[in-house]
Amino acid sequence: MSDSREFVFDVEILMEEARAETGLNQFGDDRFRRGLEVLCETLDTTAGLSESGRKKNWKRLVRLLSTRLRVEAAFLRHPEIHEREINKPVFLTGLPRSGTSATFNLLGKDPAARPLLLWEGTFPDPLEGLPVGAADPRHEAMRATFAQMREQKSDFAKIHFADADTPEECVIPMAITFENVHQGFEVLLEPYGAYFYGLDMRAQYADYREILKMLDFQRPGERWLLKSPAHLLGLDSLLSVFPDSCIVLNHRDPIEAVASYCSMMETYSLSQGCSRQPQLGQAVLNFCATALERGLAVRDSEGAGRFFDVRFDDFVEAPMETVLQIYDYFNLPMTTEAENVMSDYIRDHPRGQHGSHEYDLESYGLTVDEVRSRLGWYIDRFELDA
Repeated sequence: MSDSREFVFDVEILMEEARAETGLNQFGDDRFRRGLEVLCETLDTTAGLSESGRKKNWKRLVRLLSTRLRVEAAFLRHPEIHEREINKPVFLTGLPRSGTSATFNLLGKDPAARPLLLWEGTFPDPLEGLPVGAADPRHEAMRATFAQMREQKSDFAKIHFADADTPEECVIPMAITFENVHQGFEVLLEPYGAYFYGLDMRAQYADYREILKMLDFQRPGERWLLKSPAHLLGLDSLLSVFPDSCIVLNHRDPIEAVASYCSMMETYSLSQGCSRQPQLGQAVLNFCATALERGLAVRDSEGAGRFFDVRFDDFVEAPMETVLQIYDYFNLPMTTEAENVMSDYIRDHPRGQHGSHEYDLESYGLTVDEVRSRLGWYIDRFELDA
C-alpha cells in the first residue's frame, strides 16, 4: 500500500488492497458491503484511533476481506462442501464473562467434541497444495505469535487466555460477514452499534453454517461444539439455521459480569489503539441487557427443552457434575475416556491460573443500583443475587 493513503477507511480502497493481496476478485454476496461501510465510519470517527491503531485496524479489515475472497474461491473449487451436514451442534452462550469460555474449554476435552479452534476460525479456507498430513504454515505462525505474546505477559491474558489451539468464539469466522460483533468493542460504538442491533441475522448464520461445513470438509468431527455470548442477540436466527442444535445458557450475577466485561473491553480496545470511551459502561450495560432480553424471549417462545441453564457459581463449585447434567439433558454419550480427560483437565487448570482479573463498576460510571434496575428481572429469574 502506498504511504499517501495513510490507512484510509474506505471500502473501495480496502477491497482493492484485498484483491491485490490474494489475486482474487469474487467477494460473494454484496450484502457485506453495508456492514463494512458502517464499520469503517465507526473506526474513522468514533473509535478515536491512534496512528498505530489506524494501521492495526485497517490491516485487520484487509485480512478479513482477503479471507472472504479465499473462502469464496474455495467454495468454487470444492462445491461439494455445501453438501456436508452439521448435525446436532452444541452452542454455548450467555452473558459475557459468565463462564462460557470455562464451560466451553472443559466440554471441548471430550474426544467426541469438535470445538472451533482459534487458528482455524481465523483461517477457515483450505490451503491449496498443502500435502495431506502436513502442518498448515498459518497455524504454525499463529502458535509462534501467541508464544511471543505470552512472553510479554499481556494483561489481556489474565482476562481471557487464548492460544492458536484453544477453542474460540464463533464471532471470529463470522467476522467476514461484517454483520457481527467483531472484536467486541465495535458494537459498543456508534454508528456500528445501531446498525448491528437492527440487523436480520439469518443471512450471517446461514453463511456461518457453510463456513463450518468448510472446516468439517478439512478436519471432520463427530459433534460440533461452538460458543459466543453474541449468539444471545441472534438466537432466533441461530435456531432457524441450526434447527437441531442444543443450547447451553450460562448465567452469572450481572453485577459481576458487567463489571468484568467493561474491564475486558477497555483493556482490549486500548490494545487496539482506541481512545478511552467515557460511555463504555453504559454501552456495555445496554449490550448485556439487550442480549438477555432478546435471547430469553426466544428461549421462552421455543420452550425450555432446547436449553440447559448453567449458573456460574454452580459450575465453579462442581464443574464435572455440571457437565454430566448437560450430557444427560441432551442425551449425549459420556464415555469413561471423556470423563477421565475432563476430570484431569479440571485438576490441572484451576481458576485464575493465568493471573487475577480485578474490576469494579464504579470505574466505568455505573452503580450496583443502576445494573439492578435494568437487570433485576434476570437476577430474580435465575436466583443470581450473591
